[in-house]
Amino acid sequence: MNLHITGHHLEVTPAIREHVTSKFDKIKRHFDNVIDVKIILSVEKLKQKAEATIHISGKDVFVECDDENLYVAIDMLVDKLDRQVIKHKEKLSARRHDETGKFAVDVD
Repeated sequence: MNLHITGHHLEVTPAIREHVTSKFDKIKRHFDNVIDVKIILSVEKLKQKAEATIHISGKDVFVECDDENLYVAIDMLVDKLDRQVIKHKEKLSARRHDETGKFAVDVD
C-alpha cells in the first residue's frame, strides 16, 4: 500500500504522519487489495480538513471530513473510508461465478 500525505497551508509533522499511518492500518486489516492512498490535510481559517482518495482494484473511493481538530477529522475520515471499503469488499464477495466463469444470477 502506497501512502502519500500532503499538507495545504499545513506542515505535516512526524506526529501527524504517525497518527495517519497508524489509523490506516485499520483499513489495511479489513481489505488487503488497497493499492494507493492519497491524503490531503488542509487548514482553512478555523476548519481543519482531511481528504483521502483510495485506489482499490477496480474502484476509486473519495472521502472528505472537516472538524475544528485535525486529529478528529482524520479519525472521522478513517471511519468513513473503513465503512466504504467494507461495503466494497462485501459487494465483491457477493458475486457468484459458476464453473464456466460467467456471472451467475439467482432467480427466486
